[in-house]
Order: sequence, then C-alpha cells, then structure tokens
Amino acid sequence: MTKSIKNNLITYSILLCVACVGIFYGNAIFSNFKFLRVWEVTNILILLIGIPFLFFQEKAKLPNFWQDNITHKKRFLFPIAIGIVFGILDVLVFKSILHPEPYQELPPFVQPFPYSIFIYISGAFEVEVFYRLIPLTLILLFGNWYKDGEYYNTFFWAGAILTAIREPLEQLPEGNVLLLTYSLFTGLLMNFLQAIWYRKAGFLATLSIRLGHYLIWHILLGVYIQYTDLLR
Repeated sequence: MTKSIKNNLITYSILLCVACVGIFYGNAIFSNFKFLRVWEVTNILILLIGIPFLFFQEKAKLPNFWQDNITHKKRFLFPIAIGIVFGILDVLVFKSILHPEPYQELPPFVQPFPYSIFIYISGAFEVEVFYRLIPLTLILLFGNWYKDGEYYNTFFWAGAILTAIREPLEQLPEGNVLLLTYSLFTGLLMNFLQAIWYRKAGFLATLSIRLGHYLIWHILLGVYIQYTDLLR
C-alpha cells in the first residue's frame, strides 16, 4: 500500500469519526430540540462502500487526497471560496428576498448550533462520496481503460454533466418559474464545478466546495436564525 493510499484511508477514517461523534452528540441533545436530524449507525456503514474507491484514484487519473503537487490553495482555499459564493447567493434569494420576516422556529434546512457543524460536515461528506467519489471514479476508470484512454476526456465531461444533474433534479423547490430556474441553474453549476475541481485537485477539493456552501447556507444562517430571529 502506497503512502498516498494510506493518507486517503486516514482522511476518510477521520471524516467517518466526525460523523460518529455527531451521532453521539445528536442523541445526547435529541430531547431538547424539535426536528433534530440525527444519523444512525447504518449511515456510517453505508459510507464504508466508498473505501474501495480510495485505492483507484491514480488509476482513474484523479489526484489522491493529499497529492504533493497540488497546493492547499487549489485543494481548499479556492474551492471553499466558490462554495461560499453559492451559499451567499442562496441566503440572498431564499432568506433576504423570499423570507425576510423572522423565523418562529428553526426551518428544516438548518440545525441547532454547534451540532450543525457535525451534521453538515457529515452530510457534505456523504453527498460527495455518492455524487462524486464513487460514480466519477467508476466512469473515469472505465474511460482510462477503454481503448487505452483515447476517449478519457469524453468520459470525464459526460460524467461531470451526469453527476451535476442529479442533485438539482432531486431537490427542486416548490415555487414560481424564476425560483425553479435559479435553483436548477445554480445547482447544476455548482455540481459541475465540483466535478472539474475533483479532477483538478482531488476529493478534498470537491468536498471543500460543498463545505463552503454549507458553511453559509446551513451553519451560519442557522446561527443567525437561532440567536437572532428566535430570541426576538
């Protein structure tokens, strides 16, 4: 086993540990909050499905998690900044424009702080495992094998589009045409950029984009609602 694969496994294990801590924490405070979302052990077991794909990043011509020739700016800083931009846009549209009045209780897209840190790190991790790590690794493994990789780029762009479509179609909100268009466009664009950054800087880069978005949209917005709206 190479050092790069060991680092992939260690990082994946740390993310699993964060999810486990979130389960214990969530169960400890469950009786204090309505609509608290708490993972179960089955969520952790399902995430184990992603482990075999940690061994095939290089064979799929994807960067390993901590590849030496990729800077932390590419791996973390730029991707997080991209996610933050999408998060700010969502707050402006869904909170400032569509729901400017104070909330009377925590809406379903946020959770109480600081528990929200654990549930949304785990949620971002889960999404990226099943939206990027597994499908793109499979697609690009095949693309690198088929005719000795002659059509690798075609496989990548097809995989990027297919993985970008899934989330916005699954999470289309109810509303008018403009709201649906905004949600579909931003969802497609963010997921498409995540595929590009996965190829460019690895799994931690695509995860960082989602974490940047969740930081604004789920965590900090939740803090604002919890400690401002609900205390009025």
